[in-house]
Amino acid sequence: MAGKFELKKAKDGQFMFNLKAANGQVILTSERYKTKPSAENGIESVRKNSVREGAFEVRDNSKGESYFILKATNGQEVGRSEYYSSKASMENGIESVKKNAPEAKIEDLTI
Repeated sequence: MAGKFELKKAKDGQFMFNLKAANGQVILTSERYKTKPSAENGIESVRKNSVREGAFEVRDNSKGESYFILKATNGQEVGRSEYYSSKASMENGIESVKKNAPEAKIEDLTI
């Protein structure tokens, strides 16, 4: 089973998506978009940028937990990960996005 994008409506009426690995774990969460087509464009941006060299920016939060941000070529954030307890786990998360995003199907939960 491959990974998938879950496209859904947030409580505030805006659209967002999660990229899930084959095991169902969320590996990337989008920002919120005002329209569904904008969110769909965001998914395409994740597909394109997930395989681009230098697209992942690694950071640590105030508790020292690692996370990553996937950026488009213009520097805009297109998604971010959960917080990881170790750098190794975070690196696995990046590899999972690279592996799953390009071919992931979209499951539209807004219908």
